Amino acid sequence: MPVNASGGLLSKGHPIGATGLAQICELTWQLRGDAGARQVEGAKVGLAQNGGGWIEGDSAAMAVHILSSK
Repeated sequence: MPVNASGGLLSKGHPIGATGLAQICELTWQLRGDAGARQVEGAKVGLAQNGGGWIEGDSAAMAVHILSSK
């Protein structure tokens, strides 16, 4: 099962504040079949997980999104 077809957020320099948007964009491109050389054949479902902030060593906020094609 492919993971981080775009190289993940570290390959983008991990731009704080834009990481979640980058994940959703990549999932959208994959599900639409618009990801070019990174395209995962037959992509139908994608998952993005992003956390931020810290409380005693743990993430203070977490967001998980599951997208699917029609």
